Order: sequence, then structure tokens, then C-alpha cells
Amino acid sequence: MYCPYCKHSESRVVDSRTTDDGAAIRRRRQCTHCGSRFSTVETTAISVIKRSGVSEPFNRSKIAAGVRKACQGRPVSEDELAKLAQEVEETIRARGLAEIDAHEVGLTILEPLSRLDAVAYLRFASVYQAFESMEDFEQAIATLRSGFGSSEQSKS
Repeated sequence: MYCPYCKHSESRVVDSRTTDDGAAIRRRRQCTHCGSRFSTVETTAISVIKRSGVSEPFNRSKIAAGVRKACQGRPVSEDELAKLAQEVEETIRARGLAEIDAHEVGLTILEPLSRLDAVAYLRFASVYQAFESMEDFEQAIATLRSGFGSSEQSKS
């Protein structure tokens, strides 16, 4: 960590606090060279491993954008989409992993989406899980009717 004033590479932590949502730590630092104080915010980085093997930083807005397509024409507000994306991110962060497979991110979206809007859930699941038959839709509808449950939604 370089001092923003004198560019010295050493500082000491004067105070540490977690942010309100607990996703980051705010540290108050003091430069050991010039004595200036500055703040830093530290967050854990999560990488998403895509199907192609490429790794990219987790991005909550991509979740909202993907779910927004499934919710097109449905009575779902932007606030509800933002809350869903936040819930998905919190669930993923709670796993404590530095890397997560993109498929796992999609599976994590399914349960909160089923609670938000059943039609949007079916749209998202049909594309995400590559439904190939009416039986796939019937199974997804049965799962919705049973209250989603704790069973995995992945196609084997």
C-alpha cells in the first residue's frame, strides 16, 4: 500500500471497521514516512470461471442483467432485481471460495428467482438448464409447486 501523499510503501493500520453490509473492511492508515493518514477499503475478490475456462471478476450487475431478460414483461421492479442480485452475491460470498464456476452462479440464482416470479424462473431455467422436452418444463413446474425445496436443479 503506497501513501497517496508521499508514495512511501509502508503504513500502519490505525483503525479497522467492517462496512455496514459486512462485505468489506475499511482501514484507517498512517504513513510511517510522512505521518499522513488515509483510508483504504478492502474486499474479497471472487473470480468466476466461465465455460471457456476464462476467469473474470464476479460482477453483481451481470446477475441483474441476466435475470432482467427473464423478467421482461413481468411485474418485477429494478429494486427487486437489485435485491435478488445482492442475495445471490451474499450466498456466493458465504461459501468462502475465491473462485466459483459460472454454472454454480446460475444455480444460485434459481431459488431466489423462483420466489420472485415463477414465470421468470421458468424462462431462466429453460435457457440456463437447456430444457429439451416438455418433461423438463413439467419437472420445473413440479419443483415450483413443491416450494423449490433443497434439491439441486441441475440436469444430469
